[in-house]
Amino acid sequence: MLLADKKALIMGVANKRSIAWGIAQGFRREGAELAFTYQNERLKDNLMELLREVPGGESAPTLPCDVQQDDQVAEVFRALGDRWGKLDVVVHSLAFADREDLNRAFSEISRKGYTLALDISAYSLICCARAAKPLLQASGGGSIMTMTYNAVERVVPSYNVMAVAKAALETGVRYLAAELGPANIRVNAISAGPLKTLAASAVRGISQFRDVVEEKAPLRRNITQEDVGDAAVFLASDLSRAVTGNIIFVDSGFHIMGLTP
Repeated sequence: MLLADKKALIMGVANKRSIAWGIAQGFRREGAELAFTYQNERLKDNLMELLREVPGGESAPTLPCDVQQDDQVAEVFRALGDRWGKLDVVVHSLAFADREDLNRAFSEISRKGYTLALDISAYSLICCARAAKPLLQASGGGSIMTMTYNAVERVVPSYNVMAVAKAALETGVRYLAAELGPANIRVNAISAGPLKTLAASAVRGISQFRDVVEEKAPLRRNITQEDVGDAAVFLASDLSRAVTGNIIFVDSGFHIMGLTP
């Protein structure tokens, strides 16, 4: 089991279709002990319903965390320190933008919406990494991973302000990897192809995007939660011990395509 004896925190499970839940299933299969955060009571209810469906799931630590509140972020890692004394993996699967700022013209994005998207989707990785560092060091190092999308390099209609946030997030991955590397802490991002998640539902045309991927990607198929979960297992495991500062594409190769026949 690739993750036996590892302690992992997963941030961002919204429902059974969440990328974070796919990662949780992969981690559990490979022997990791899991903890979760939730933003509010509605999402807590969703999370607990999922955990009740897996053996021993209800015993997993579940902690409230609004990443716009520094004290809540600090409390999550303090509580895990009291319970486990260390941490091996942090999965940051968090992003948010106002629907209006996804759907309006890019030049019409509001200042407030721009700031909100950057705060929740990009700055939160920095504050979580800062709070997690002592617990990861207590394990002799570890892995932090986050989720991005290739709208950073290619214009994707309706992705708008979230593309800017993901660009900031990817820059954060590289700078954190450089800073935390001497502590043997790896920082990477998974750039997943389009999935039908709660977050993706705010992006108009997601079904059409998936049709294009299936038709044009080198592997001629869309990805699944399991595909992302298995890539995350690799990044969490000692198999990726020399991998940091990278954007790992899990998109059936679609990102390499330019003009398609």
